[in-house]
Amino acid sequence: MKNLILTISILGLSFNQISAQDIHQSEVPSVILNHFQKTFSKASDIEWEIKGNLYEVEFETGFLGDDHKVLYSKDGKLVRHEEEISKNNLPKTVLASIKKSFNGYRTDDIKKITEAGKVIYQIELKNYSQEWKVVFDAQGRILQKRED
Repeated sequence: MKNLILTISILGLSFNQISAQDIHQSEVPSVILNHFQKTFSKASDIEWEIKGNLYEVEFETGFLGDDHKVLYSKDGKLVRHEEEISKNNLPKTVLASIKKSFNGYRTDDIKKITEAGKVIYQIELKNYSQEWKVVFDAQGRILQKRED
């Protein structure tokens, strides 16, 4: 019994080490914090975490509180930016692709993701019987499609 408890404790501690760790803004390196504050000066409800070698910040912007998630490398470079957007902000090419391949589906949880200079759009598409998570490139091509 003691071995079981010890094993569970060690596994719990190991899991805690690989998961994200919440940190206070004062623990964020100044090069990252300065870049963040300059780029997202109107951010509110800011929460910082360390995920492996990256610093992740989740925050809101705008009147309706659009959600954002940004990852920074330790040297302050923006690695990835996910932002919640409305259907109205999707490129016409993506809207046309949705109409062609998912006619009659409604959109939900739309995210614009920018990484390494490339932009993709992750969208949940739903009808009465199916739900899909679909990733489009800026030209409207389907990059990934999986049933949700």
